[in-house]
Amino acid sequence: MSKVALVSGADRYSNVRESLKLIEDEIARKIKNRKSIVIKPNFVSVSNQLAATHIDAVRAVLDVITKLSDVTIIIAEGPASGSANQGFQKYGYYNLQTNYNVRFVDLNEDASHEVEVFNSHLCPMMVKVAKTILKSDFRISVTPMKTHDAVVVTLALKNMLAGSLRGIQEKLSIHQSYPAINKSLFKLAQIIPPHLSIIDGFTAMEGNGPTDGTPVEMRIAICGTDLLAADAIAAYIMGFDIADIGYLFYCREAELGEGDLSKIEVVGNVPIEQCRRKFKPHKTFKNQLNWRIEQT
Repeated sequence: MSKVALVSGADRYSNVRESLKLIEDEIARKIKNRKSIVIKPNFVSVSNQLAATHIDAVRAVLDVITKLSDVTIIIAEGPASGSANQGFQKYGYYNLQTNYNVRFVDLNEDASHEVEVFNSHLCPMMVKVAKTILKSDFRISVTPMKTHDAVVVTLALKNMLAGSLRGIQEKLSIHQSYPAINKSLFKLAQIIPPHLSIIDGFTAMEGNGPTDGTPVEMRIAICGTDLLAADAIAAYIMGFDIADIGYLFYCREAELGEGDLSKIEVVGNVPIEQCRRKFKPHKTFKNQLNWRIEQT
């Protein structure tokens, strides 16, 4: 069974760190001998902390990972607007260099390689993916728990896939239609999946995410090494059915990861049902379900 850690507590850093410690043996096996470790936060906004990965979550990840590997860790992000430098400065990320062996990369300015996704007519379309992500042999996605304006929810998988496209225009290009974006994310999941997913649900976002929603005090952290399982648990906690989330549904059907909750072992200090809360979806939620049109 795939294993997902779920921890609830009064401190963001401690929640993330303790969730990682619960699966540390698994992480250690998978990270052994890896040469390029990349941590990918989420800066969909470089000014709204609620919409972005909090530094305390990344600090917790570093405290666990640096005990398992001595390679220089790359912290890489390509914001949907603004620059990575603005986000790194605004959220205090550059302070991490004082205590950790890290360097920073703006994925929007990175070298790139073209891969095939889908346009609004579901015909092949080429987009550029940052080479820092493509070349990494251990990709870590650290992201807030949020609703989304096109694909229902944005969690660890979406953060890694869409955020790794090189340049703001490339990111916009996959948002052509609900069927297209879900198919494109599924295609990208086969190319640049996260090897470790961390979902920081300390203060989540509901409503008009991923930037304009309202806060939800959840006080949880979720993590796992299965590319789908952590997102599946997070979506369930948020009150959503994975069958309604196109790109997660496709990943489950293709068996890229475990999306069947009955086959996921949840470990931690709190029962999953105790954490469940029905999130208010984005105002376009009903329209977003039209990713299914191509199947009818």
